[in-house]
Amino acid sequence: MLIVGLDPGLACTGWGVIAAEGNRLSHIANGQVRTDAKAALPARLVELHDRLAALLAEHGPEGAAVEEVFVNENPQSTLKLGQARGVVLLAAARGGIAVGEYAPRLVKKAVVGTGGAEKAQVHAMVQRLLPSAKIVGADAADALAVAITHVHHLASARRVA
Repeated sequence: MLIVGLDPGLACTGWGVIAAEGNRLSHIANGQVRTDAKAALPARLVELHDRLAALLAEHGPEGAAVEEVFVNENPQSTLKLGQARGVVLLAAARGGIAVGEYAPRLVKKAVVGTGGAEKAQVHAMVQRLLPSAKIVGADAADALAVAITHVHHLASARRVA
């Protein structure tokens, strides 16, 4: 099963694709979608959507996992993050991909073991879980962590059922 993890952001959306076969995880690809900060907001959102749609078409994931919005001290930043997240959800939905949504603390706990983990700890643990991955940045590492969390939650749900 191929899963894409997405870490939404207007300036930079991280993404990572992993394959899950039973308990075995393998890295397929990861990267970042950056938008031009000088462009108008609607143009940036269109660019984000189009690039994500192309990415999803290229890899054909069976599932997607998206990090939920956390509230910043700056309400304007939170609003822009929410708009980018909406575009990410739209791209997955338009691609017919079921989406799991996970809070940042849950992702950290699932991957590192503590909900208060630092970004560097998440990156290091993702590197251990996917040793062949050349992770292109913190946002891509976060996206891979969200994908790993989704795989673990799917496996737990299957065991319970």
